[in-house]
Amino acid sequence: MRTPSFSLTAARTVLAAASILTCIAAQAATITIQSRDPAGFGFNDPTPATPVGGNMGTTVGEQRFNVYRHVADIWERNLQSNVTITVSAGWEALTCTATTAVLGSAGAWNIWNNFAGGKPNTWYPAALANKLAGVNLTSGIPDDGTGYGNVDIKTQFNVNLGQPNCLAGSSFYLGLDGNAGSQVNFAATLLHELGHGLGFSVVSVQTSTGFRINAAGTSYVSEGGLPSVWEEFMYDNTAKKSWLNMSSAERRVSAINPLGLAWTGANSVAGASILRSQPILKAATPTGVLPGINYSASAFGPTLPAVASLGALATITPQTGEAGPGCDPFNAANAAAVRGKVPIISRGACGFAVKVKNAQNAGAVGVLLANNVAGDIAPGGADPTVTIPSAGITQAAGDALKAAVAAAKPYGTRSQPGVVIASLATDPTRKAGADSLGRPLLYTPSVLAAGSSVSHWDVTASPNLLMEPSINSDLTLFLSPPYDLTLPLMKDIGW
Repeated sequence: MRTPSFSLTAARTVLAAASILTCIAAQAATITIQSRDPAGFGFNDPTPATPVGGNMGTTVGEQRFNVYRHVADIWERNLQSNVTITVSAGWEALTCTATTAVLGSAGAWNIWNNFAGGKPNTWYPAALANKLAGVNLTSGIPDDGTGYGNVDIKTQFNVNLGQPNCLAGSSFYLGLDGNAGSQVNFAATLLHELGHGLGFSVVSVQTSTGFRINAAGTSYVSEGGLPSVWEEFMYDNTAKKSWLNMSSAERRVSAINPLGLAWTGANSVAGASILRSQPILKAATPTGVLPGINYSASAFGPTLPAVASLGALATITPQTGEAGPGCDPFNAANAAAVRGKVPIISRGACGFAVKVKNAQNAGAVGVLLANNVAGDIAPGGADPTVTIPSAGITQAAGDALKAAVAAAKPYGTRSQPGVVIASLATDPTRKAGADSLGRPLLYTPSVLAAGSSVSHWDVTASPNLLMEPSINSDLTLFLSPPYDLTLPLMKDIGW
């Protein structure tokens, strides 16, 4: 997501009109999509396409626009506003390689403070500010020459996705039925990104410093900036403070406090009852059982059962010339070590699915993927040929399990070293993705993820939620419980 631009002069000139209109009854939202693509490109791509998954468009461009319209309709049915929401949409050549790609982004292009209907001295994204004010706060503001200077939301998506030099083979799926397979579900991706543009974002805080945007909207400042509407609902369980009451330094630390930042909005807390019991991994060693370890299932491969035996754990050793742990086909020694077992492989240097596939080819029956920094991970990626289960665990858990595997060996026989047996279970006293009080957690990895930290639900949530930092294959296009927590949060901030 992009730091918004700021149009503030008009905010002081429309207050009278805003106060007149705030009493008008709310109605279902209307979203207008403005294409900025040139002829023959993006939405105007004339390449013939076969209708797919309920999308009856007959060109690539038409199918792309049909998905936009379908997703905009979903948001319209879920939100209320008397002011039309304007989205500038375009397809661009975004950053990518053969194995990685920026899918796209969206954000509020303008933000507002001190308008009638909003909380004083508080930043709001444009679409929500307009809804609360009852008027279009950017009305009458001249365009800045970009063609989208006075829109509410700006979106852009990667036109090259799926090409050989851009996440090869994983193009956007343009169907409306969710059957994306190994492709990237564009409908879910767009639903997620429009959520950011509508307000699912901390919007006015620079998470790397904790600085807020000043009242004039000209810069981030260490002191005296205005909070966003989000900050009232952000509570750090370590600092025992909400972001409203923190210094810039405290906000900076809170943004990288894994599993420490909860969302306290009443609608979201009530909706968090949909979260399942926390999945845990138990490890039985020759001398006892290790404390339960939290894990997050990978986005690829078979679904992990809630309760099951996983198998004997194993470790691998570094291979000459490899890019990183598990990134190359296993040599004879590592293949022998993991055959019929579940190796613990550290994150780094290549995709999670690559590591799991190499382990699978070597005969492993599952994989535990350990983080290489503090904090939880939910391994993403896609590979339909992966047929063994895998899950993400913390760096500390990975280190503990590797040590347990080494310590168990002397307890075996001459022909069979002692082993550590892993099994899956749940902790009914905790919710996956919530704190001890049942409040849903925001995404705060120990290494700041610019544009992602704080402005998403945490990756430990189960079921997977639309507004996590990755698009998971099991998402629906529903925004409310029992499927999702997006709409409850939007209601918390004023929608």
